[in-house]
Amino acid sequence: VQLQASGGGLVQAGGSLRLSCAASGRTFSTYVIGWFRQAPGKEREFVAAINWSSSRIYYTGSVKGRFTISRDNAKNTVYLQMNSLKPEDTAVYYCAADAKGSTPTTMATEYDYWGQGTQVTVSS
Repeated sequence: VQLQASGGGLVQAGGSLRLSCAASGRTFSTYVIGWFRQAPGKEREFVAAINWSSSRIYYTGSVKGRFTISRDNAKNTVYLQMNSLKPEDTAVYYCAADAKGSTPTTMATEYDYWGQGTQVTVSS
C-alpha cells in the first residue's frame, strides 16, 4: 500500500484546509486510516482515525469539534477537514494505514504504512 497525503498549505488562524490521503491497493477499504502530525521539536502525535466502515471515529481532544475525518472507499481516499485552525495546529501531517486492526487506534506503532506528509502552517 502506498499513501499520498496532500492539501496542506499556509492559512490564517480561523481558516480551513482539507487534507487528502490517497491510497493504492485493492484492500484499502478494509484498513483503519489515521492522521498524525509532528510539529518542529515535538513528537509525532495522533490526530484522528477512522475504521473501514466509518462507524468508528476517534479524535484527539484538541481537534474535536474542529476537525472531521471521513473516507470514500470507492476513491481509496481519506479526508481530514480542518476548520477553525489555530497556530498550534502547525505541523507536518501524515496519514497512515493499519492493515491489521478493525478498530481505530491512537498508537503510531500499530500503523503499517505511512504517507510522506504534508505541511500545514497556520499564521496568527
